[in-house]
Amino acid sequence: MSYLLRKLVILVFTLWMAATLNFVLPRLVPGDPVSVMLAKYQGRLDPSAVDALKIAYGLNDLGSPVAQYFSYLGQLLRGDFGRSISLFPTPVADVIGQALPYTLGLVGITTILSFLLGSALGLYSGWRRGRPVADGLTPVALFLNSMPYFWFALLMLYIFAFKLRWFPLGGALDPFPGPNFSSGWWSSLLRHAVLPMFTILVTSVGGWLLTMRNNVVSVTSEDYLAFARAKGLTERRILSRYVLRNALLPSFTSFGMALGFVVGGSILTEIVFSYPGLGFYLYQAVVGLDYPLMQALFFIIALTVLAANFAVDLLNVLLDPRIREGRT
Repeated sequence: MSYLLRKLVILVFTLWMAATLNFVLPRLVPGDPVSVMLAKYQGRLDPSAVDALKIAYGLNDLGSPVAQYFSYLGQLLRGDFGRSISLFPTPVADVIGQALPYTLGLVGITTILSFLLGSALGLYSGWRRGRPVADGLTPVALFLNSMPYFWFALLMLYIFAFKLRWFPLGGALDPFPGPNFSSGWWSSLLRHAVLPMFTILVTSVGGWLLTMRNNVVSVTSEDYLAFARAKGLTERRILSRYVLRNALLPSFTSFGMALGFVVGGSILTEIVFSYPGLGFYLYQAVVGLDYPLMQALFFIIALTVLAANFAVDLLNVLLDPRIREGRT
């Protein structure tokens, strides 16, 4: 219980630090949204409209930085992220609510699939090492893990969307997909998601494979496996009861981090495919100096990463008796 309480205190403190940095860092970027708009129109915008724009965006009377900070913390506690500047006057909560399902459906499902597939292949490669297929998986995983996923995304887009025209060039839905959740709507959603999902899956499965293989190789050298074989346990029981359970534990922490970053989306992949997820809107917010949207997305990413790690800590307590007994 003390272990989980200590983790909870660390989570709250880290979240406060993340919220504070989230307030400070965007304001270190030179310029403001109005100056960006003036530069965009290259002087064609009447300078007298600057004050009106600042009033519309709520930038005319922000108060001192300390007052802004406490106002920002109060808004976070109320769940009020303000209005987006780049998508004015849309509330930030509406922007996130619109983009979040796309990111969870695309990046979330793909992250889980890549973890399961990579861990299964890594378990086979480590347990059956010395065989041609098992050993051949390692260089393939190294190649996939080192390949830039944005480059692979551009390659897939060029071949299958531009040349062969099997899939759309971008977006998440056709202009007129039909009623929501109809067969035509689902068909359009899946066709737009195939290439981004395949890109993320292919470029991330290699890392999980290598991690799991290294864990299995490390576990198989332990003395308790030799003792288990001396007791006459079958290889299947040794694999499922001892090897798999102990090899998975180190991977859960990385998996928790990966799940937490799902909310941020695969930014470059979403940009390449113009997929309207949170990563795409985060890029738009940074380019447009959209402070409210930037702060909301960074805060949600930090919150989900910390929550996912806390969930992994809970799972480790259940799986690892050493933690329950206070020996770690």
